[in-house]
Amino acid sequence: MITVLLFLHLFVTLALIGTVLIQRSEGGGLGIGSSQGMGSFMSGRGTANLLTRTTSVLAGIFMLLSLTLAVLNRGASTGSGHDILAQPPAPAAAASAPALPAAPPAAPAVTH
Repeated sequence: MITVLLFLHLFVTLALIGTVLIQRSEGGGLGIGSSQGMGSFMSGRGTANLLTRTTSVLAGIFMLLSLTLAVLNRGASTGSGHDILAQPPAPAAAASAPALPAAPPAAPAVTH
């Protein structure tokens, strides 16, 4: 089920990005949605209303899918070992402390 929701979320995200990009912004933007050369199937204002409503609906669906996926996956990462703060520190390699000087050899016992 999560996989299906992820694919749906991907498609909604791409549609939302496309819808936002074709809107005419105050500075001109791409302005694809309101050009009059596309057969004038809608007036400039009608296209703007359609794109605004489409953006609103897609944004609502995006938020709903995001919250749903967050709730479904909230406990999925426990015990997987991906949380670096929950892991104990790695054992340090053998410290390369300088070796202590060897004890001088014992003098041979002198007997008379």
